[in-house]
Amino acid sequence: MEGLRLVAKGAEADLWLDPDWNGVRALLKRRGEKKYRNPALDREIRRSRTIREASIIHRAKEAGVPTPVIYQVDLESATIVMEFVDGDRVRDIVDSLEENERRSLFRLIGVMAGRLHGAGIVHGDLTTSNIIRTPDRIVFIDFGLSEVSRETEKRGVDLNLMQRMLTSTHFRHTGELFAAFQEGYRSALGAEAGEALERMEEIARRGRYVERE
Repeated sequence: MEGLRLVAKGAEADLWLDPDWNGVRALLKRRGEKKYRNPALDREIRRSRTIREASIIHRAKEAGVPTPVIYQVDLESATIVMEFVDGDRVRDIVDSLEENERRSLFRLIGVMAGRLHGAGIVHGDLTTSNIIRTPDRIVFIDFGLSEVSRETEKRGVDLNLMQRMLTSTHFRHTGELFAAFQEGYRSALGAEAGEALERMEEIARRGRYVERE
């Protein structure tokens, strides 16, 4: 790991920045060994999750959703080497944007979320922390919890997570941002969008009921 800098440490994987991977800045996402698991099982879990994440990132890109370019997948070390996306996390810039710019941004985010769902991809952590804005695009990142599914329930969970994120973190603009997001989502997903959004509301009601208990 010489020359690399740890930029994020997660429960399942760590992110390392390599400032000069074959001449480019790159991120290495490495799933470390879990000593509490049987070694053979641990190796297979880390290997299969690495394959799944790389495959989903590629599938998202094919669906027209900007994602980091994958440079290399090393299954032996359960590592994905990918493009370092130089930009700002949407979470950090919302309050600094003008109203029209915010709405335009969140309509675009909704379009991309609709494309993901339309391609049978559930992100699993659909929040403004996992979307980066660069000068010319937005990029969806961190597909570690993603899966291939067209289930309405799972789409609803994705949407509920985005709505909860807006309510808790961007509460000053929640209404306008989620309205713009829904507009984009419906335009990309079509008739299926209404069903997913209805399920999102049902999931939210379940959560409120549990909180009252």
